[in-house]
Amino acid sequence: MKIVFLDAKTIGDDIDLSGYDQLGQVIKYGFSSPEEASERTVDADVIVLNKVPVNEATIGEARHLKLVCVTATGTDNLDKEYLKKRGIAWRNVAGYSTETVAQHTFAMLFYLLEKLSYYDHYVKSGQYVNDTTFTHFANVFHELCGKTWGIIGLGAIGRRVADLAGLFGCRLIYYSTSGKNSQPGYERVDFDTVLRQSDILSVHAPLHEGTLGLIDRGALARMKPSAIFLNVGRGPIVVERDLADALEAGTIAAAGLDVLANEPMRADNPLRRITDSERLLITPHIAWASVEARTRLMKTIEEQIRTFFAAF
Repeated sequence: MKIVFLDAKTIGDDIDLSGYDQLGQVIKYGFSSPEEASERTVDADVIVLNKVPVNEATIGEARHLKLVCVTATGTDNLDKEYLKKRGIAWRNVAGYSTETVAQHTFAMLFYLLEKLSYYDHYVKSGQYVNDTTFTHFANVFHELCGKTWGIIGLGAIGRRVADLAGLFGCRLIYYSTSGKNSQPGYERVDFDTVLRQSDILSVHAPLHEGTLGLIDRGALARMKPSAIFLNVGRGPIVVERDLADALEAGTIAAAGLDVLANEPMRADNPLRRITDSERLLITPHIAWASVEARTRLMKTIEEQIRTFFAAF
């Protein structure tokens, strides 16, 4: 069996992949363009990838290909009709990063809610050395307990965030982007209500027609001026120019983003105008990427390959 990793760099260099060597010949490429993918998959039995498109142009010459494994939950890069026509199976992985993404959601929230950027600078700049009292009150913060936390997209990650927020004493409400997701034990509200009532609003939804550009100028205008907005779903859910304008105008208090419309970040991204870390925190799509989550991901795919070929 020949296993070809087309963009191994997208899972990092620190994850142990030695188990794959027991399955067959393994070839790893850091990244692959669509043209390179076409050449590199010619004699592959299995391909493992994250972002590389899989379609007739990229795997049309791969006559031995039996299985495509995606190192992610989303499979928008797969031409499933073409794979079905060719009789090629595909696998993805769900649930591997729930704990990590929920953790990162709270990390971003507390950084913004507790003004940690300000306090860190205050101490490291030497201002605390010459202060007159042991507590510095110039930039206040508030308790999370008693706040209303709104969630857009109450899947596995959204529910985990909701449950953790509940432990902090938050009131939880959520908006279903499909209009069909009713979760027992959670308060479902309409879009206007989740915008107007939320002190913290976090997005955990996938990208589809109903979420593309959902958080735009109009949506932001309906939020509280004291609200903190968090996006750990998909970048294009937010109209970034509108968010930059809202932060500059004080329409909302702050935003934390782990995803952007274009990744890596483009030089012309309007959010680059916001240099105040108390207003805006952007992390480079790392919410999913703890060592534990990436290890679970790759062990799951290894077992998927093992199980698939055991059936032959």
